[in-house]
Amino acid sequence: MVTIKRKQSEAVFRAIADPTRREILGLLRGGGRTVGTVAANFRTSRPAISKHIRLLRSAGLVTTRKSGTARICQLNGKPLRAVNKWLRDYEAFWDENLRKLKQYVEENP
Repeated sequence: MVTIKRKQSEAVFRAIADPTRREILGLLRGGGRTVGTVAANFRTSRPAISKHIRLLRSAGLVTTRKSGTARICQLNGKPLRAVNKWLRDYEAFWDENLRKLKQYVEENP
């Protein structure tokens, strides 16, 4: 049975799989921006960027709020902890393998 946390993690991984969405997250690291400001950084149409932002919102990576007629997007980095945890597991794997390789090279000149 798939837990809610696992579904959330899967949504985050799907969201960051797209380079445009990763770039949007990078833009939002600098602070809140309107959808129009975000869209101005891409050759893609504004509706396409809005769709990317909706997907990021559904994954919990972006929050939005209205300010007058504008919609302000902000980064929510908490869901990225799942990605960090996953990467740390592989980091430990590679550290161990590189340590073994170093030992082998030093013992077999």
